[in-house]
Amino acid sequence: MRDWLAVRAHSTPKTTALRAAGPIETDRSYAELNGRVETLAGRLAVSGVCVDDPVAICSEARSEFVTTVHAVQRLGAVLVPINARLTATEIETQLDRVDPTVVICERETEATIEEATDGTMLSFDASTGKAASLSEKVPEPFDIPEWELDDPLVVMFTSGTTGQPKAVVLTLGNVLASATASAFRLGLRSDDCWHDPLPMYHMGGLAPVYRSVLYGTALSMQREFDPEATLEALEAADSTAVSLVPTMLERLLDAGAIPDLRFVLLGGAPCPSELLKRAQRHDVPVAPTYGMTETASQIATARPEVAREAPESVGHPLMFAELSVVDRLGVPCEPGEPGELIVTGPMVTPGYLDEGTTADRFVNGGLRTGDKGYRDEDGRVYVLGRADVTIVTGGENVDPVEVCAVLRAHPEVADCSVVGLDDEQWGERVGALVVPLDDEPSIEALDAHCRERLAGYKIPRTIGFATALPRTASGTVDRDAVVDRLLDDPA
Repeated sequence: MRDWLAVRAHSTPKTTALRAAGPIETDRSYAELNGRVETLAGRLAVSGVCVDDPVAICSEARSEFVTTVHAVQRLGAVLVPINARLTATEIETQLDRVDPTVVICERETEATIEEATDGTMLSFDASTGKAASLSEKVPEPFDIPEWELDDPLVVMFTSGTTGQPKAVVLTLGNVLASATASAFRLGLRSDDCWHDPLPMYHMGGLAPVYRSVLYGTALSMQREFDPEATLEALEAADSTAVSLVPTMLERLLDAGAIPDLRFVLLGGAPCPSELLKRAQRHDVPVAPTYGMTETASQIATARPEVAREAPESVGHPLMFAELSVVDRLGVPCEPGEPGELIVTGPMVTPGYLDEGTTADRFVNGGLRTGDKGYRDEDGRVYVLGRADVTIVTGGENVDPVEVCAVLRAHPEVADCSVVGLDDEQWGERVGALVVPLDDEPSIEALDAHCRERLAGYKIPRTIGFATALPRTASGTVDRDAVVDRLLDDPA
């Protein structure tokens, strides 16, 4: 199987691949995109990238990111997107896990990548001379690899409850099955244009890059979300669809009238019913979706008309996705009975780079999602929240274990507990109840300590102090009591 872009460019060379909006100033056809990918693949080949080699990229959305995605696939290498908002220490930890052949960055992430790696740095727009400029590389010929469906295509990092981000392996078959099932559910058309304001180092932002090539549709993108700029980009690109998280949708509604769209794929966090109803009153065709990195995006999606009938639901599972609900003993739950959601199907990852995590997350061939929910008599899916302790803030996953470890490293902190607090704007915000060692540290000192070690979205927004953490009769931290304490008496 050749790479998807080569097939698409041969099939519909003059069709628009990238639509002018945001960082794209002029439309680019699939033939033009294919030529750019061929050149970049040759430049990566001369830089030592071969079949199966990991290629990391740390950048916000830009046309070169799209080109890199397809160039890496053309070489038979494995793409490793790195969150551009992470600190050098966080990035170094992830790079150590994958040992990439090269790390691609941009001017804005160049200094962080330089601090995080001693490997080969390639930059889209090198400014310091310490990173080799990709544009100065002379392309060399390379062999076209054969692809199998179970070959790894991308490794993505996602937070969990193990103390460090999980490295999810997604195969060619995973991404292909997910794209196919999504098209079946949403009804993609050849004249669709998908606007992508989500970061491409997250699955929600990366999926449209692969899918648009498979569908032969246009893709428009945005470097970073801004409600006014997004409204302008939707108009400029004549977009018919967009991917958003609930906070983005709310800010768009506040900013003005949303252009006519065929659907708004809304995921990343549960959508408040009032927000959904507000969007529906403005005739915004919201399609609530439930998915995860481990399934290459969507698991269940409600088309806009279904969302009006059952606003609390995320619809039925997509084609090929088998979703079951089990209790703590693994016994299937009856309709309406909540339990943990288990998913199987060809879009489900074969596992993680860490074999222990893989063994823990899979039961009887199914992936434990870590989410609580149920299915009704008609088979619709309802997601109630996390079965584990992951905090989801503005669509970003935050691992409380990681934040706790950073806080405990402060010399004036004896212990702490990190929890998610309800937040109208972000869904959840990070809260921390801190037990001082002797003298109580200032909130400013703790904030500065965290900012040196954590991405901004992981930093506690609410901090409280206590002489001891509340605990249950068994001795574990009483997380509900921690939440109550932070809400009742934050510092």
